Parts: sequence; structure tokens; C-alpha cells
Amino acid sequence: MTTTNLRDGLAFLITLILSLSVHEYAHAWSAWRLGDDTASRAGRLTLNPLAHIDLVGTLLIPIARMFLPGVPLFGWAKPVPVNPARFRRGVSMPTGMLLTSLAGPLSNLLLAILSTVALALLYRFTPGVLQGDSSASALLQLMMQLNVSLAIFNLIPIPPLDGSRIVEWLLPYRLRPGWDAFCRMSPFLLLLLFYAAPYVLPGPMRLANQLLDGLFLAIVPASSQVGMQ
Repeated sequence: MTTTNLRDGLAFLITLILSLSVHEYAHAWSAWRLGDDTASRAGRLTLNPLAHIDLVGTLLIPIARMFLPGVPLFGWAKPVPVNPARFRRGVSMPTGMLLTSLAGPLSNLLLAILSTVALALLYRFTPGVLQGDSSASALLQLMMQLNVSLAIFNLIPIPPLDGSRIVEWLLPYRLRPGWDAFCRMSPFLLLLLFYAAPYVLPGPMRLANQLLDGLFLAIVPASSQVGMQ
């Protein structure tokens, strides 16, 4: 392993831990706001990464990838417990689960937007900081790309991804038997998805990156627009 590979691997690991922590906190916060304190009582209503780290998904697989480049580039955190029966009066279970499930991917989109704004502001007001092999620029762009990937990936409707929870709570009752049969295949589908992600995600990511590029160029003056890599 070269020093560059180790540096890139550590940057990815740190960015992944921070992004997953925000993702899981968003689930917990959304459920808490809707009246369910299950995650709060479990110590998950926090941005402290230690509360969200999964030994395998957050640490071992990303670390293994530093030494084994063939390992798929992905990771996960411990799922936040949600009890829809505890949502406050006036919040239906389907609506509550929809909002709670969406909170995670939306938090990743917000992180991507904030990273884009931060990068654009640095280019606008302190361009010298980002010249050459800039760690600040690399980290911000990694934060953008990783969070876009997490948001899109988690919206795929395969259990236990957030997209599956959204489908589950919106699906008409008459279609539930078919959905249940689909869910029984989810371990195999999820494994396949991990390897198919490089072919599935580029299209949606390209669209998301175009929107972020537009935001970047709207902040940086025309005289110094350099675009994003």
C-alpha cells in the first residue's frame, strides 16, 4: 500500500463515518419530532459517531478496502430503531414512517449541498487555499460525492434500505403478498446491488452532480469559475 492509498483510504473512512452518523441522527431526530422516543432512549439521538458505528459496515469493510482494492466501495451504520406505534396523535403510521425514512437520504443531500457551498465560497474568497494538491478541496469533493451516493443508494427499494421502508408504508394492502415475497429475496438482491452499484448509480449521480455544479457556478464569479472535478 502506498502513502497516497493510505491517505485516500483514511479520508474515505472519516468522511463515511461522519456522513453515516448524520444519516442515522436524521432518522432518530425525525422520529423524535414525530413523537417516537425509541431511538432517543437507545442513545441514538446524537451526532456522536460512536453511537452509530457498525463494526463490520462502518469500520472493517472500509479498512479492508485500503488493502484489497477489489472490495466494493460501500458501508453502513447500525439502523436506528423506530416504533411507529409511538408517533403522536395526528401522525399516521404510513406518514410517520415515510418522513422518518426520507430523513436519512435528505440529510445526505443536505451535506452534499453544504459541501458544495463551502467549496464554492473557498474558491471565491480564498482561491489560493485550493490551488495545487489541496486537501481541503479533495475532502469537500469527497463529501459531496459520497453523500450523493449514499442518498441515491438508500432510496433504492430493497430491504433494509430506506427506499424499501417508503414503499412498504405506501404500498396498497392488496399488493403486500407480492412485496413480502420480494422482501424474502432481499439478501440476495442486496448482495447483487453492491456489485451492480457502479452500473446503477452513475445516471442518477450524473444528474445530481449537474445540479451541484450549477450551484457551485452560481456562487463563484464568472471571472474565476473553475468548475468542479
